Amino acid sequence: MTSHEPLHLFGASGVELEYMIVDADTLDVKPLTDEVLKAVNGCYNENYTKPGVCWSNELALHVIELKTGEPTPSLADFISLFQQDVGRINTILKDFKARLMPSGAHPWMDPFRETRLWPHHHSAIYEAYNKIFDCRGHGWSNLQSAHLNLPFTGDEEFGRLHAAIRVLLPILPALAASTPIVDGHLQDFLDYRMEVYRTNSTKLPSLTGDVIPEPVFTRADYDSQIFQRIYRDIKPYDPETVLQDEWLNSRGAIARFDRSAIEIRILDVQECPLADLAVASLIIHTLKALVDGLWSDPAELPQWRTDALADILFKTVKSAENHRISNGDYLNIFGLQERGELTAGDLWGHILQEIKGRYPLPEVFLEPLRIITQQGTLASRIVRQLNNDMSRPALNQVYGRLCDCLAQGVMFTN
Repeated sequence: MTSHEPLHLFGASGVELEYMIVDADTLDVKPLTDEVLKAVNGCYNENYTKPGVCWSNELALHVIELKTGEPTPSLADFISLFQQDVGRINTILKDFKARLMPSGAHPWMDPFRETRLWPHHHSAIYEAYNKIFDCRGHGWSNLQSAHLNLPFTGDEEFGRLHAAIRVLLPILPALAASTPIVDGHLQDFLDYRMEVYRTNSTKLPSLTGDVIPEPVFTRADYDSQIFQRIYRDIKPYDPETVLQDEWLNSRGAIARFDRSAIEIRILDVQECPLADLAVASLIIHTLKALVDGLWSDPAELPQWRTDALADILFKTVKSAENHRISNGDYLNIFGLQERGELTAGDLWGHILQEIKGRYPLPEVFLEPLRIITQQGTLASRIVRQLNNDMSRPALNQVYGRLCDCLAQGVMFTN
């Protein structure tokens, strides 16, 4: 997230969306990101920079990222821009008999057999990761996310934003889970991407921590308690310091002081840009409500312990919107202490109704958010559509339809 002028809380945002490249017929992954970027750059450059939406590579050669080129005050303005570029990439991929696939994980990819890493410029970074962690697992090469970048200026704004993000992270899978099928099977987690994400760095636990960031609210404390610990732990494996940068931090939300933003990384990518931007918009307005003290005293947010928040997160990773939240103190954050128990999905329904009446949530996002809060996460809609049939033809039919949703910019509904 870059900008020429300092951006204050909720003054703008940036979004990154990752998609898979798959065979147009079989839907098997195809490692073609370098060819797509060569088609527009004339060479194997890792970025395609232009006004509006930019494209870039990722670790895995079958994954391509689309992102806002500059922070924007209006995500609604980017619906058509993202969708146009999805169409442009699909047009390029036609020559390779391929297309883009959405959702946070490929349903039957064998990462140990099919993973190909980016081999061109900056490949030293990916090679360093691979040497330490072996990036052939699902937690490295088969996960596609949506990243939401939110700006701050100075320690005071950083602290307020970080406190609000920490308490909201646990219920984000109840809004954005899209990965119930991996290895051709229904998994025990509706957000399987987050389950493997949180365990992919177990060799060096400090990289991910408990996914929920530690309660630190100044740049100096963040550096001493998070960054320096990570750099110290990675040093024996990274003597040339290739990886010692802020992006090495793999928590569910990471501070990017180099760009004065916090990047939320917990979100599975959805079926189309409209859905992702709707989710991002609701998150932004919910964070603003938390910072404003709409439901509870924002001065109490920094007091939340990491383990208490992580406990809720790991349960929504498993059950998404179906998890029943019985922590009254947590419900009290959203003004619902009298309810005693509430599903995470119903909590989001409450939040949406409250936000609609008080904040300028763009009307174009209301229908996708209605679908998510009433029909369930994309993960639940995928499971419902499969109806216990995990055969390859059934998976092909459902995930082919998801590819169509992405190409057409429409929601996946049952």
